Amino acid sequence: QLHVVESGGGLVPPGGSLKLSCTLSSGFSDDYAVAWYRQVPGKEREGVACISGGGGRKNYADSVMGRFTISRDIVTKKQVDLQMNNLKSDDTGEYYCAADYRGPVGCVLKAADVDVWGQGTQVTVSS
Repeated sequence: QLHVVESGGGLVPPGGSLKLSCTLSSGFSDDYAVAWYRQVPGKEREGVACISGGGGRKNYADSVMGRFTISRDIVTKKQVDLQMNNLKSDDTGEYYCAADYRGPVGCVLKAADVDVWGQGTQVTVSS
C-alpha cells in the first residue's frame, strides 16, 4: 500500500525558517513525482513545489520562488524535504505531501492529478 507521511510543521516567527519532510512508503517507484501543497480554510489547495521521481526537475509556485527549496534523497528517493526560509504570514496553512505517477522526469503542480495524499502538517507563521 502506498502512503506518505509528513513531519516538521510548527510555529515560526516571520522571517524564520522551517523544514518539512515527507517519507514515502517502500512501494513507491522512482516514477512518482512528489509535491507539497498547502491550504487555508476557505481557499483551494495550492501547489507549492514539486520534484520529479529522479530528482532532476523541480517546479515552484511564484509566491515561494527563491525562499523555498525542495530536495529528494538521492539514494533511496523515499524522503523529500521542503526547506522554507524567510517565512511570511501568508505562508501559514496546512501543508500536504503528495505523490503522483509521472515517470522519472515529470513534475507538475496539479492537485487533480495527485494519486496519494498525506495527512497534512500545520505551519503557522506568526509573531
